[in-house]
Amino acid sequence: MSFQQGLSGLNSTSKSLDVIGNNIANANTFGSKAARAEFADMYAASLGGAGENVIGIGTKLATVSQQFSQGGITTTTNPMDLAINGPGFFQLVDAAGANRSFSRNGQFKVNVDGFIVTNSGQRLMGIPADTTAGAEPAALSLPTGRMLPPQATATVKVEFNLDARNKTPTQPIKFTDATTYNGATSVTVYDPQGIDSAVTLYFRKTNAPNTWEVYATQSGLSVNDPTAPLTEIVFSDDGGAPTSPLAPFDLPVTSAGGLARIMQLDLTKATQFGAGFSISDLRQDGFSAGQLTSVAVEKNGEISARYSNGETRAAGVLMLANFRNPQGLAPMGDNAWRRTPLSGDVVPGRPGDGIVGAVQAGALEESNVDLTAELVNMITTQRMYQANAQAVKTQDQILQTLVNLR
Repeated sequence: MSFQQGLSGLNSTSKSLDVIGNNIANANTFGSKAARAEFADMYAASLGGAGENVIGIGTKLATVSQQFSQGGITTTTNPMDLAINGPGFFQLVDAAGANRSFSRNGQFKVNVDGFIVTNSGQRLMGIPADTTAGAEPAALSLPTGRMLPPQATATVKVEFNLDARNKTPTQPIKFTDATTYNGATSVTVYDPQGIDSAVTLYFRKTNAPNTWEVYATQSGLSVNDPTAPLTEIVFSDDGGAPTSPLAPFDLPVTSAGGLARIMQLDLTKATQFGAGFSISDLRQDGFSAGQLTSVAVEKNGEISARYSNGETRAAGVLMLANFRNPQGLAPMGDNAWRRTPLSGDVVPGRPGDGIVGAVQAGALEESNVDLTAELVNMITTQRMYQANAQAVKTQDQILQTLVNLR
C-alpha cells in the first residue's frame, strides 16, 4: 500500500461530490441535465509490458458524462414558454449573429426589438416568414415596433337562401320599412385607411319568375339611385345557384375621405328554396390597423403573431437541432451548450420530426436530476471518501511503525 492509491481516491471522490452537488443545485433549473462522474483505474507504465502481478496505483476521473434523458414537462401560464419532448435543442445566437449555442431551457421572452430571447439575451433561431423555403436559420423577430397596416375591403362574399315562398311587396322599396323588401343583411367594410362603415344589402322579390332585386346602402345611404336596384339575381327553376350574375360584380362605396371606390360583391352561392331567409356565410377581406397582442407557437413550430384587429400573421418557423453525439457538447453555462468536434455537426429539424421531437407551448422541461438518487449517491460517496482517508491513515501508521523500529 502507498499514499498514491488513497490520495487518488480522495481526489476522485471529492470530484464526484462536486458533480453530485452541482446536480442537486440545479434540480430546479429548467432544461438542466444531470451529470455523472466516471472513473478509470491507473497503472504505472513499465518497459517491456506489465508483469503478471501488477498492482494499480489508484484511480482518476475519466470524464464527467452528461445525461440527456428527457425531463418532466410542467405547464405554465406563459405562452412563450416552450418545452421540447424529444432529443432536440433550441438554436440560439447572440445579438451579433456570430456565436451559436444550444439549449433545452424554453424560458423565452420578446425584447424591445421584437426578438425572441432567453434570460441571458440569446436570440431564438428559426426560418423567418419573409424568407424562402430552405433558407438558413436566423434570429426570429416579431413586428412589435409598428402597427399592422390596414387593408381595404376588396371583396364581399355572401352565401344565403331567399325564401321561394315570399310574395312580391306591393310598395316601392323604402330602406326604413321592412315590409317593402323580403330580407336584409349587413357587413362591415374598410377603406384604405382602415376606417369601417356598414354596407347593408336588401333583397326584394319581383313579379318575374325566380328573380330578385338587390339594393345596397352604406351608412344608411344608397350606393346608387335609391329607386333602382344594384343588380338582379335570377335563379333556375330548381332554385340552385343563380344563373345571373355568374360572377362577382361591382359594388360602389365611398371612403371616409369621400373618395369613391369599387368593391366586388360575390352572390354566386345564393339559393332560392322553400325555406326561410338565412345567411350561411358572410365574409370580407379588409381589416383595420392593429397592434401585436400575443404570440402563439404551434406543435409544428409555426410562430404566429396575433393583433388587436383579430388578424393573425406568420412570424416564422422554429427550427430545432440535434447531434450525432450530444454528450460531446461542451457546457457554457446559462443552460446552454456549444458544438464541438466530438458532438458532430448540427442536424436541423422542424418540430414534429423524429430526430428532434415535438414542441409544446405554455410548458417547460424540468431538470432530469433525480434528487433521491443524488442524495443516496452523496451518502455512498461520502463513505468512499472516508474509506480512502482511512487508507492514507493506515499507510501513515505503517510508516510510523517502520521509523520506530530499533
